[in-house]
Amino acid sequence: MPDKMFTTAIQAGIQLSDAQPGPYYVQLQRQLQALIDSGTLGEGSYLPSERDLAEALNVSRTTVKRAYDALREADVIASSAGRGGTMVKRAPRVSPEMSRLKGFTEEMRELGMEPSTRLLALEVVHDRTIASIFGRPSHAPLLHVRRLRLGNGTPMSRELAWYDLTLAPRLEDWCGEGSAYAWLREHCGIHMGEAEQSIEAIMSTPAEMEAFGFDTPMPCLLIKRRSQDVEGRMVEYVEGTFRGDAYAYRVRLAG
Repeated sequence: MPDKMFTTAIQAGIQLSDAQPGPYYVQLQRQLQALIDSGTLGEGSYLPSERDLAEALNVSRTTVKRAYDALREADVIASSAGRGGTMVKRAPRVSPEMSRLKGFTEEMRELGMEPSTRLLALEVVHDRTIASIFGRPSHAPLLHVRRLRLGNGTPMSRELAWYDLTLAPRLEDWCGEGSAYAWLREHCGIHMGEAEQSIEAIMSTPAEMEAFGFDTPMPCLLIKRRSQDVEGRMVEYVEGTFRGDAYAYRVRLAG
């Protein structure tokens, strides 16, 4: 039997139709993923059986099976040996090492995870406070990027980043997908060198709760980074909020 939370979610709206892009199993996979990301289906929630969900949505059991299989492959759900059935998994726990400057994309790949990005906003701004961090006048153009960064389909970090367009004017053509460092290197001839970084514990804001699917405020890590290229010029300023239930950073110390 589906649990009450999931039954409510079905009634509120899993909608499959020929008017939407993609076959039914892709639509179902995306909508289930959205319910998980939003927290409507939280960690430990049990999904209906393939047969029950197929009957509820008036689709074939094969459609549900293909959607479930895709979510299993993304490590979002798993079969439960104890109770039987299919259960929503907790966010993957990662423990990256802080030893050199690298972006989220490279970090996820080093951990054996598939990185992806959900772009929230991309715009050229003039911000007196941020410009002062770069040592630029208040009218200096900055590229402001807000992104949700995912590992294996799970939201891991909400990232606010600013880039100095005075140094890298071609970055204005970037679409916001993938690695900013790779784009800077390949299209602007800018090679990143080093960064100054701070880490502090915070509680998630409403925006971060929505991004990570938290029902209540949860501990997170706020990482602020000022990144320079190999010539010592500040190119990037980032404030990234990382979910506390998924991250445990390691730092190598020399004796």
